[in-house]
Amino acid sequence: MARITVFGGGSWGIALSVLLHNNGHEITIWSAVPDELNMLKEKHEHRMLPGVRLPDDISFTLDIREAAAGRDLLILSVASSYTRATAHSLAPYVANGQRIVNVAKGIEEGTLMTLSEVIEQEIPQADVAVLSGPSHAEEVSRGLPTTIVAGARSRATAEYIQNLFMNEAFRVYTSPDILGMELGGALKNVVALAAGIADGLGYGDNTKAALITRGITEIARLGTAMGGKFETFCGLTGIGDLIVTCASMHSRNRRAGILIGQGKSYEEAMAEVQMVVEGVHSAKAAMGLADKYNVQLPIIEQVNAVLFEGKGAADAVKDLMLRDKKIEVSDAQWDS
Repeated sequence: MARITVFGGGSWGIALSVLLHNNGHEITIWSAVPDELNMLKEKHEHRMLPGVRLPDDISFTLDIREAAAGRDLLILSVASSYTRATAHSLAPYVANGQRIVNVAKGIEEGTLMTLSEVIEQEIPQADVAVLSGPSHAEEVSRGLPTTIVAGARSRATAEYIQNLFMNEAFRVYTSPDILGMELGGALKNVVALAAGIADGLGYGDNTKAALITRGITEIARLGTAMGGKFETFCGLTGIGDLIVTCASMHSRNRRAGILIGQGKSYEEAMAEVQMVVEGVHSAKAAMGLADKYNVQLPIIEQVNAVLFEGKGAADAVKDLMLRDKKIEVSDAQWDS
């Protein structure tokens, strides 16, 4: 049995808390929001996961020192925009070599850092890992079969996390490619916004297939330029996560995109979804990385234009369709 604290009382943190408790571990949930913690303590249920009951012996705390002390694993499950602040507050209480696994997805807009890089900067004494893949909280919390990846700098840490999380309904692979995993997890949210926008415009399956296929091409193009492994973008944290986020109504990014495609601003869409839409926060950062590494991201560029420049969604699709003619596979050779 491991002693584990989950930092963040959102639906993903709660789903992982239930999973880990069912695996026999001692779970504490920390939140900086008293009302959120009181709701969980009183109702033993998250509003976004109706019918999924938190076990009575899960503990709750607002005390970040208490949350970190003596824990075998710390799980950061706060929204990407709060990752740095949470890590900064947590840093004084993290022991040398204490393991932290980040389960949020995003890129910090101002610094263009991945979330594990943010955590390592704030808590340099920690052993920082990531858990990512196609895994909606609504399904994981109900024990539906899910497959995911644990990424770490050392094999020992990756396998430690694999052993804690894995069960008959939650299969965990391992990977040393933290960078590729995090880029896939962050950028798929931006492409999922595009997929949702296409749905909101009334487009069909052909459009969705094109966005998923060309979207993973963009993600891999940038990711490999930054040092990620191509195979990672072909796997669970790349194309796998992209497919589920573009296709599922559990996806907050797709749902927000649908509303934007129907004519709402991204602020209105986020308010209606009532959850953090990470793709909005990652979209500008993605273009910052594209400029830094001199990589073309036409789909993500058009998403930015719709979100932040007032461009009409239909005009964005038209401009994508009328781009300069291209060969699909750039290194393929003609016989004649």
